[in-house]
Amino acid sequence: MPDALSPLPISVQTFRKLREGGCAYVDKTAHAAALVQGSSAYFLSRPRRFGKSLFVDTLKELFEGNEPLFRGLHIHPRWDWQQRNPVIVLDFAAGVIESREGLDRRIRRLIEDNAERLGIDCDWQNNDIPGCFGDLIRQAHEQFGQPAVVLVDEYDKPLLDNIDHPERAAELRDGLKNVYSVLKAQDAHLRFVFMTGVSKFSKVSLFSGVNQLRDITLSPDFATLCGYTQTDLETTFAAHLAGVDWEALRAWYNGYGFLGEPVYNPYDILLFISEGHSFRNYWFETGNPSFLIKLFQRKRYFLPNLEQIEVSEEILDSFDAERINPITLLFQSGYLTIASTEQKWGELVFRLRVPNQEVRTALNNQFIDGYAGISDERLTYKAGLAEALTRADLPMLIAAIKRLFAAIPWRNFTGNDLPDSEGYYASVLYAFFASLNAEITPEDLTNHGQVDLTVRLADYTYVMEIKLDRGAARPKPEPEPEPKAESEAGADKDGAETNPALAQIRARRYSEKYRDTPGQGLFEVGLVFGSAARNLIQADWRQVD
Repeated sequence: MPDALSPLPISVQTFRKLREGGCAYVDKTAHAAALVQGSSAYFLSRPRRFGKSLFVDTLKELFEGNEPLFRGLHIHPRWDWQQRNPVIVLDFAAGVIESREGLDRRIRRLIEDNAERLGIDCDWQNNDIPGCFGDLIRQAHEQFGQPAVVLVDEYDKPLLDNIDHPERAAELRDGLKNVYSVLKAQDAHLRFVFMTGVSKFSKVSLFSGVNQLRDITLSPDFATLCGYTQTDLETTFAAHLAGVDWEALRAWYNGYGFLGEPVYNPYDILLFISEGHSFRNYWFETGNPSFLIKLFQRKRYFLPNLEQIEVSEEILDSFDAERINPITLLFQSGYLTIASTEQKWGELVFRLRVPNQEVRTALNNQFIDGYAGISDERLTYKAGLAEALTRADLPMLIAAIKRLFAAIPWRNFTGNDLPDSEGYYASVLYAFFASLNAEITPEDLTNHGQVDLTVRLADYTYVMEIKLDRGAARPKPEPEPEPKAESEAGADKDGAETNPALAQIRARRYSEKYRDTPGQGLFEVGLVFGSAARNLIQADWRQVD
């Protein structure tokens, strides 16, 4: 990039370093002003690497009155720089905590660090953690003559680091509850409280003692508090993004919605610029969704349902270590986002979707690895499916599906009944098709019923019905017969369909709704899997005129 361009704030989470370094900065201080003018205690949940820590540090510098850092920003002429508040920061981002004892040591260290910075002594001999934290807040108010500000960053990280150990997570939750409950008791000594993290645990499980918090996670007024808007990219980063394919950029990285204007993940944009406008999975690769994938497998989740999710608000914001809903986890992790809302039966219903191409491709690659145990050769099978679908080569498609299921390791079926689930085969196919960024409609409704999958790619439409034949024994391997030609598509000499999946498509006229849809072609595909064979045992198709 040319020298004239502002430095990119990659991995910069301190406001002072960003401002003094002259980095490109999207001004979020209007949100800070609105928060301070409104309530006095807030909670915000956002996915990882969305700029939460930088905003927390911005609030710290603001309340400490570091005026030079805010010159030229929205809040500068609107803030009383003569008033300074003592700021207490509890940041749980560093390291991994695996026990209640370890958590208590970390909390003590955080309290001691804040006390030392503020010149306050903590009497640990006669006090426990809540007692010392309460003393810190009270003494800060008394010593500075102004009520204290408490900022909590990554409040939930100790829990999320242990989410696959429910008993341990429950112990850590009680430890965090022990310190957070102090905030309500010390309300008279507090000017402002801001807590943020990835997940939102239910009030009963973690926030029962902090009921003064206003949750702005799904507040339209603060939808863009974290993340970059399209306008931000076209102004702050205009020079950095000169010559970019804006439509491709939006498709790849935009689309995170929190009931307001959609935003980009900042980490994606900064890495995209620094890597010479190369489209890659920057944000997704920084996380590890292995627990999430295992949870979906354990609950035998029907993956095609990810295309049409409707939930109530309580599903989105009530996370509990003992009762984990995979949809809640997907949403709070950023793998699902809000598409729209609607009032139904007296309550607000949220329609969810995968936010963009980056997440859609990368998440479904993870599902492929988890559901099919295929990783090293995943690209080979994806390439075969993509070529067949984009060329409308049905014999090639059927052969590619057979090769794919033949490659699934035996251990994937050890100790479980996956081969006996029709949904398993549909889920594997969905994960592969979705990872190709195909347009998929699961359980596609018509006036005669619903077909399992409708897949659109390269302007072709494939209406697919999947059946499962629960055979008693695994047959011996035999040479694969050549796929039938279109004129032979599963019909016996009397003309009756011998493929039950294709017969159902034709009998119920599932493809009829797509007959007048513009495109290169419409195909009906009947796929019959055998639980004993663990593969296709019959696959037929026909093109619809």
